[in-house]
Amino acid sequence: MLPRVAAARVVAAVSTDGNSLTACLSGFNDRVAFKDRALLAEMAYGTLREYPALSQILDRLLDKPLKGKDSEVHALLLCGLYQLKHMRIPAHAVVNECVASCRPLRRAWARGLVNGVLREFTRTGAAIEKALAADPVYRFAHPPWLIQCLRQAWPEHWQKILEANNRQAPMTLRVNRQRTTRAAWLAGAESAAGDKSFREAIHSDVGLYLQRARPVSELPGFDDGQVSVQDEAAQLAAPLLDLRPGQRVLDACCAPGGKTGHLLETETTIDLLAIDNDARRMAKVQDNLDRLQLSAKTVVADVIRTGDWWDGRVFDRILLDAPCSATGVIRRHPDIKLLRRQDDIDKLAERQLAMLKALWPLLQAGGKLLYATCSVLPQENDEIMEKFLHLETSASRQAIALNAGIATRFGRQLFPAPEGHDGFYFALLQKQGAQSG
Repeated sequence: MLPRVAAARVVAAVSTDGNSLTACLSGFNDRVAFKDRALLAEMAYGTLREYPALSQILDRLLDKPLKGKDSEVHALLLCGLYQLKHMRIPAHAVVNECVASCRPLRRAWARGLVNGVLREFTRTGAAIEKALAADPVYRFAHPPWLIQCLRQAWPEHWQKILEANNRQAPMTLRVNRQRTTRAAWLAGAESAAGDKSFREAIHSDVGLYLQRARPVSELPGFDDGQVSVQDEAAQLAAPLLDLRPGQRVLDACCAPGGKTGHLLETETTIDLLAIDNDARRMAKVQDNLDRLQLSAKTVVADVIRTGDWWDGRVFDRILLDAPCSATGVIRRHPDIKLLRRQDDIDKLAERQLAMLKALWPLLQAGGKLLYATCSVLPQENDEIMEKFLHLETSASRQAIALNAGIATRFGRQLFPAPEGHDGFYFALLQKQGAQSG
């Protein structure tokens, strides 16, 4: 399959059908030549990252909107505009290849349209962009509702958040301290690479950043668990729980298992129960544990329905990595700009609070619960904590021992940092009362 045909189908499947970018790319990767896979990924990720801005340009280039049945032609035009604006491909090659992609898309009639629209952009694109420059949707390439939410929540930070979301995220590793040290792994990896391709993370003492992303097969010791791929912000969760030998620990909403592995790397003797409601994603958790040569009890269940899985024994520590809007990881998942809606946030917040209510009775007196999201929206973070602390008098807020991010009323908010960590939120609660046993 031609890479632009595949890119158009991926973008259309996300923008029109509401599918995830990761799943769509996975389905098309094997259908294009190996040499074209990087090009496919760049076109798909880039077009979705710039989708709000590219759509405004395309609206000015089209005489009338395309019909719904022609979503793949619409996506092909956006992919073409992305290439002309952001990729170092000669304009004539972009136009010719996009025109050639119409027939495999079974839209041969669109060849003239695609040719005319893309050539018109090469002539008038600068004027169109100048006319759109003051529009925040064009300038920041985000949906209006999200721009407004961030502007209201973070008046001093919103522009930097939006700009960071449009940057490509770095590849970040977590070194398994049970198998090696960061210094030892770094020395071996740089020797094998023949250059200094890595830099140490600032906030995580086991984190490393790569100068360029690469397949995990090229990472020394990956297959035998010396390193894992995990963002630096996510690496901060396990240390915040202050794990002790032999503790009983719950990892709620654990998939795909990055934090599950890190909990066990931090304290190998804990009795860990990992729960997620998605069987396919839970299989990835088990794959991660097998690679790391670590073990935990895994259960596929809805954490809110505790009667289905809890055995009555309380936990010393609970990590609730709550399902959220993922607005802190848009740079890794640009399809969030299209898939997430403003009314989703209230629904997510209801479930997040319900999870806290369901899990709190399972926590030992004196025990700690770490609430985490990869969201930068207060509705899912501080506002959840405020509601829960108002309802649950046995919960007390604990200080978050982090330098990353900014302190909020109830926790710590990390914003996506260029060349650094993702957006993340942490709040630490302790249960008051005498411990049993």
